Amino acid sequence: MRSYLDFEKPVAELEAKADELRALEARGDGISLSEEIGKLDARASQSLKEIYAALTPWQKTLVARHPQRPHFKDYCAALIEEFTPLAGDRAFGEDEAIVGGFGRFRGEAVCVIGQEKGDSTETRIRHNFGMPKPEGYRKAVRLVEMAGRFGLPVLSFVDTAGAYPGIDAEERGQAEAIARSTEAWLGLPTASVALVIGEGGSGGAIAIAAASRVLMLEHAIYSVISPEGAASILWRDTARAQDAATGMKITAQDLLRFGVIDAIVSEPTGGAHRDKQAAMARAGDAVAAALADFAGMDGTAIVDKRAEKFLAIGRQL
Repeated sequence: MRSYLDFEKPVAELEAKADELRALEARGDGISLSEEIGKLDARASQSLKEIYAALTPWQKTLVARHPQRPHFKDYCAALIEEFTPLAGDRAFGEDEAIVGGFGRFRGEAVCVIGQEKGDSTETRIRHNFGMPKPEGYRKAVRLVEMAGRFGLPVLSFVDTAGAYPGIDAEERGQAEAIARSTEAWLGLPTASVALVIGEGGSGGAIAIAAASRVLMLEHAIYSVISPEGAASILWRDTARAQDAATGMKITAQDLLRFGVIDAIVSEPTGGAHRDKQAAMARAGDAVAAALADFAGMDGTAIVDKRAEKFLAIGRQL
């Protein structure tokens, strides 16, 4: 069953009416309602286009968090062949908030790392709602270093509200783990592409997104703190999250203009959750195009180009 956001209510009403007519027609009473159904579908489609053409930053935040939006496991299944996951950081334990391993992307061997939120109560708890602990980032470092050793490009899929802020994570060196992961990505002598597929929250995101190319889905968000967190700090009132979202410039369109990301991957009308296969196919094409930019480039040049990219952020403003 499709889940609707509050601002999608006009579409929900039209699609509900169309579904009712389809159910009546399916009863086999010999009544043809095709024309009426077609009109309702057309009106719903037009309403959806108009709504999604004028989304506010807060509405984009809600879309990025949509429970039916495709997660890392969906992208991995759709884009990566022969995926072999690896577990553990060889220091403390396994963290399922970050899933990583090796496989083939369009025939080419790659290292793949992604944050997985889960899509049911059981899987969300197992993956800690996509909020990694230090061992998750240390596992990412291990995978990145292996990729560099064997000359493999690295793909990452970013989708986290942020790194886990619990006491146990802090005791095991959360900040240091994030810094070490970011350092490993910046020094990787092979091409790397990061795609923000949902939420790109703070250091929890940048730790696996310091890539040669940073892409974002059209309705994803990428920020130093969640809108609710910013509102709590600035106004002591989480109810002002909408104001924070607008002021923080967290949308893909704003971040492309600022030079924080390199490209936007368009989503199907109504968001990636409306047509997961189309969204993931577009993402695959964008990742392939980004990797092609580094074909034949040696390791030193790749590292230097990545450094230039991040050092240039903000200079054009």
